[in-house]
Order: sequence, then C-alpha cells, then structure tokens
Amino acid sequence: MDRFRGRGWALVPIGSIVVVVFAIRYVSDTATGLTDLALVAVPILAAVALGWAMRGARPPAALLAIPLFLLAWLDKSALVGEASGALLSALSCVTLGVLLAAVTPPAWLKAGIILMAAADVWLVITDLLQTPNAALVAAHPPAGLPQLQAEVFGTVSMGYGDLFVAALLGAVLASQWRRQWQAALLTLVIAAAFDLLFFFISELPATVPVALALIVMEARETASGSKRARAPLQVSGRPLRARPRVPRLRIRRSP
Repeated sequence: MDRFRGRGWALVPIGSIVVVVFAIRYVSDTATGLTDLALVAVPILAAVALGWAMRGARPPAALLAIPLFLLAWLDKSALVGEASGALLSALSCVTLGVLLAAVTPPAWLKAGIILMAAADVWLVITDLLQTPNAALVAAHPPAGLPQLQAEVFGTVSMGYGDLFVAALLGAVLASQWRRQWQAALLTLVIAAAFDLLFFFISELPATVPVALALIVMEARETASGSKRARAPLQVSGRPLRARPRVPRLRIRRSP
C-alpha cells in the first residue's frame, strides 16, 4: 500500500459528503445508483472486515455477513433486521477506514475528519443536506432487498458518512489500542450530550461528536507531551541532576 500513499487521500472524507450531496441535488438517478452500489458493496466490505480488516478478524468469520444480510432482507421492517443492516454498514466502513488509513498520513487523515465534520455542519445549517439525504433514504433497491445506503433504526436515521467518519477515527488510532478505546468512549459521551439538542431541532450533523472527540484527544496528547518535555529526568523516583564540574588539577613537571 506504500506505493499509493499520499496526502491527497485526506480529501476523501470531505469529498464523500460534499460530492454526494451535490450529485444527488443536480444529477438525476444518483440516489438510485448509490443504493444499488451499496447493496452490492456493503456486504462484501463487511465480509472483508470480519475476515481481515477488524481487530480479531478471522477468515471463517467473513461468512457471518451472509446471515446478517438475510436478516436485513427478510426482517427489514423489525428492529432485528434494521440492526443487522446497520451492523453490515458499520463493518463495511471499518474496511474502508482501514484501507484509507493505510494510504494516508495520520496527521492528514485527522485533518480530513475535522474538515468532513465542518462541511457537514455547513450543509445542515444552509439546508443543503436535508433534501438530498431524504432522497437517498427514500431510495429502494429492487425486489424488496435491504437498504444499505443509509441506516434506519426505529425512528432514527443516519447517513452512511456518519458511520464512515467514526470508522476513520478508529482506523487512524488502530495502532494505539488504549487511545482507540478512549476515543470510542469519548465519542459516545459527546454524542449522548450532543443528541440532547434533538429536544429543540430535528436534524443534527452526526459527524460532529467524532470530530470533537478527536480534537479533545489531540489536545490532551499535546498537553501531555509538553508536560513530559518540561519534567526533569528521574532515576528511581528522584530527579536526575547534572553533576557539578570539578576542575582537574594539573601538575607541570620542569624539564
């Protein structure tokens, strides 16, 4: 993957939301095309996550994508079917996140996550997101197959990008297991507090809690690094101080 490594991949997160929104608004049948693409790609990417991409993956586990797809199809009007479809989408995002993190420098990918959240906020505030999002959620694949281009769970709906940005944060911190779990818990806490705004408004940019968790984690890491740099070096719990320099006594012999 090093052959394809470059900073330009950091534009994928913001492009995945801005390009899709304007394509749905101005290019006919984009929502239908994305629905058909998700129907094919999401189960395959979910199987790759179970068999290779995610932590603890095993090749035989890739077969679990089959019953998940069947539940999402045959029981799509119940919470079990909706949960299965959402799990398939989340697993597919894990694969995409791992692949993108493999070709993007971490600092640039973190910047891409923040830019994606900023674009999401702008689209919601300017009312540019609502209509394309509704069109994408309303699109139905043929033969009553499950909708995997968006996540619907009861009365709550989320876009595919909302899961994708969370997978990106997990992928960029995958080599730091403890920080990854800290970021996940922090995202959960921020999202729970952020969702209180639903008492006042009906639509929120769900990428914001992920970006805020990333900003808090990075600020904490920077502060910890500065504190370690200022602290004196210690040995056995005691500060290590430089020894005073003692001048050498030189004896000059006469010839």
